[in-house]
Amino acid sequence: GQDITEKKQAERVQTALADDLARLIDTANAPIFGIDNHGAVTEWNQMAARLTDYTKEDVMGKNLVEGFIMSEYKASVKEVLDRALNGRETNNYEFPLFTKYGTRREIL
Repeated sequence: GQDITEKKQAERVQTALADDLARLIDTANAPIFGIDNHGAVTEWNQMAARLTDYTKEDVMGKNLVEGFIMSEYKASVKEVLDRALNGRETNNYEFPLFTKYGTRREIL
């Protein structure tokens, strides 16, 4: 009865909120990417795609540092990402990566 109705309503609200947040991330006016604990890309918004020419499909599941960061910055970018994954805050960090067509881009 009542408990099931309330639970379904709560699930609908939660789903709507998750959809809103996903849309906000995807359409943000800044590049946003996410990685899992192994460094594999789990999120790649439209601005990241626009700046790098890599589509979401191009990058999903691939290692961000190994596949998309310039060689001389791989160690420092990996260190910053590892700190973030372990819950340690890092100030804004700018790093270069190559676009799909070899152009260097600075990403903040």
